[in-house]
Amino acid sequence: MPKDAHNKAAEHHESAAKSHKMAAEHHGKGEHAKGREESTKAQTHSKTAREHSDMAHGKSQSQK
Repeated sequence: MPKDAHNKAAEHHESAAKSHKMAAEHHGKGEHAKGREESTKAQTHSKTAREHSDMAHGKSQSQK
């Protein structure tokens, strides 16, 4: 089960990274509204990734 939580965390970290990249590209083009939207998505993915990481860590600790 911890592996599932780790995988979910990794998926959200990857999604956050993609959203951060898109935000930077939009901001670079002067498309600030789209950049802010992608930044918000990145924050959401980062928060979810953190939650899954914490869950995975807790489950890993309890299995020792």
